Amino acid sequence: MSTQTRVLVTGAGGFIGSHLVKYLKRLGYWIRGVDIKHPEFDETAADEFELLDLRRWENCLQATRDIDEVYTLAADMGGMGYISSNHAQIMRNNNLIDIHILDAARVNGVNRLMYPSSACVYPEFLQEETNITPLKEEDAYPAMPQDAYGWQKLISERTCTHYREEFDIETRIVRFHNIFGPFGTWDGGREKAPAALCRKVAVAKLTETPEVEIWGDGEQTRSFCYIDDCVVGLHKLMRSDYQQPLNLGQDRMVTINQLADMIAEIAEIEISKKHIPGPQGVRGRNSDNTRLRQVLNWEPTISLEQGLARTYAWIEDQVRVKLGR
Repeated sequence: MSTQTRVLVTGAGGFIGSHLVKYLKRLGYWIRGVDIKHPEFDETAADEFELLDLRRWENCLQATRDIDEVYTLAADMGGMGYISSNHAQIMRNNNLIDIHILDAARVNGVNRLMYPSSACVYPEFLQEETNITPLKEEDAYPAMPQDAYGWQKLISERTCTHYREEFDIETRIVRFHNIFGPFGTWDGGREKAPAALCRKVAVAKLTETPEVEIWGDGEQTRSFCYIDDCVVGLHKLMRSDYQQPLNLGQDRMVTINQLADMIAEIAEIEISKKHIPGPQGVRGRNSDNTRLRQVLNWEPTISLEQGLARTYAWIEDQVRVKLGR
């Protein structure tokens, strides 16, 4: 780039945000990272890093000063166990973050803003079977998300759309489908299924106790997208002229039981699955990538096996340290 673009990444201390900062730095951008915490598992690659609570308007004004483009990764979120039991907190915190950072970007003359939404916006009635039809972007309406997290994301999608229509700011909207990888939350209750299962399999291996607990019958289905593909797709969408919500994920659907078996094979152990009560989310979900291929002339290329191998190796190292092995 002849003139260095100044980019703000909110949520830069989190999983996707910290990976995105590294990727954009390699492309030559100047990066300001903002979060309420520093990255937990690695040093930030940002040129500047500010600790700011983006639920506060004045902090959003500070974060967006002298910035050309914003990637809004800051959010109160986690795996199904967390989002199914913190509805009011998620609504409050994320609505405050989203509207404040969007309006501060407008006030400070930001050119472009990327809003990361979620596959959780899709109606529950389309996801009641394990072998479902992949979800197209237009399937989000008529709206009936399963939980508050999905409703909140849909509200912010609409807000971004109307800001683009009425104010001089180009917004882009991406709907993530289960992003996973190393250097993310793997313990403590906010981790998602791939990280949780990697941890459980690593514990089983290192303690020689093969039993692994799985919520429900394990036949619920999902597709999973590796983090390196995610950040490439984010940047491609930001640079595109496409203004409507766009799926970003893999379109290969597997059961949670299959996911556990894949991880066990990577760990080179045999496991015994113990199915227990627990929040499972929708029965089935998969991404329709037709529009992704049309709009970006691209789709994720890293296989689930490759991504899990990289993720498991990192999480096993974390578990080994925690167990003192």
